[in-house]
Amino acid sequence: MKKQIGVIFGSRSCEREVAIISAVQLMRHINRETYDVIPVYVDEHGNWYTGEKLTEIGSYKPFNPNASGILRVFPDLSSGSGALLTVNKGSGLFAKEKVEIAARVDVYIVVMHGLNGEDGTLQGLLELANVPYTSTGVAGSAIGMDKIMMKQFFRGADLPVLPGVWFTRSAFESDRDAVIKKVGEELGYPVFVKPANLGSSIGVSRADDAESLADSLELAFDYDRRVLVEKGLDKPIELNCSVVGYDEETEASPIEMPINSDEFLDFRDKYLASGGSKGMASLHRVLPAPIEEDLKNEIQELSRTIFRLLDCKGVVRIDYMFDRIGGKLYITEINTIPGSLAFYLWVNAGVSYTKLIDRMIGYAEKAHEDKNRANYAYTSDILNGVSFGAKGSKGSKGAKTAK
Repeated sequence: MKKQIGVIFGSRSCEREVAIISAVQLMRHINRETYDVIPVYVDEHGNWYTGEKLTEIGSYKPFNPNASGILRVFPDLSSGSGALLTVNKGSGLFAKEKVEIAARVDVYIVVMHGLNGEDGTLQGLLELANVPYTSTGVAGSAIGMDKIMMKQFFRGADLPVLPGVWFTRSAFESDRDAVIKKVGEELGYPVFVKPANLGSSIGVSRADDAESLADSLELAFDYDRRVLVEKGLDKPIELNCSVVGYDEETEASPIEMPINSDEFLDFRDKYLASGGSKGMASLHRVLPAPIEEDLKNEIQELSRTIFRLLDCKGVVRIDYMFDRIGGKLYITEINTIPGSLAFYLWVNAGVSYTKLIDRMIGYAEKAHEDKNRANYAYTSDILNGVSFGAKGSKGSKGAKTAK
């Protein structure tokens, strides 16, 4: 019997369209002889839909929830159910609404970019539902999404990160000059200004002086109430490495060097310049990167270390900056659900996208088995020692417990 694979994608994030591209790519490469694919699209309002039409990119230009073959659903959170439910309104004057099962999912492949999907929120829901899923768990996803927390985590683990400072929107609005002064004194210029909880370079910009910094901060605060300002490097090399695995089983991919004349890849560079339907796979790059063997080994080992520290699973991509002048490597960020699932890096290593998907599903099932091996049946009998007294009796203001 085929496994029922739910590919969940979209979300209320402004990276929703990037997730659609990544998901449609994946659904075109999954082995249909082994799996039945159940697309689960989460729209900008947070509503869930399924239907075979959602495997076609044309269904989102624009998305019509009332189109034939598209069904609105919601998840059954009963432990281990995996059911997607729908409400059948029936017909006739006295018809009653009836909840029916539209599909059952054995494993979810999570293809979410940004908030409400990559940040641990969806992972928490799937943990409650006790259904296997492919992405990093709640804690690792939350840290990986928040650039401020991520940097503090890496710094606490004694890993190499660029100097940076962060601010809240209220601090900026109350004293703009103090914020700008702090950046100049602690970091100097140039700097990169980044919303804390966005990916795909949305809202990210470079500032070369105090005036452009003010503009960059205003842009970033449009997208998030917390913003990271990071020291810029002089013509660094950008290098990216993917890791696939779970637990102690980790493998690092070949390393890519994205090519961009401005040394900064914005949203348009990443997803539109070379054909948006191909997502990150269309980006101009040198693969494998023409770097020294020692640097390649350092990046791959560091990537595996980060993967284990954040207890990742499935496929991630870790981005780096290499300072050619100082000869030092810095971690930029981890993408726990990278654009296009970083499949192009694995194809370069001889692993087809179809095989990569098989591995992701396998790791999801193994993690689910490990979770359910934990002992949740411990009983303390503490309730047997608790008494609140008779209902309505005087003097029973506090609980009494046997000791």
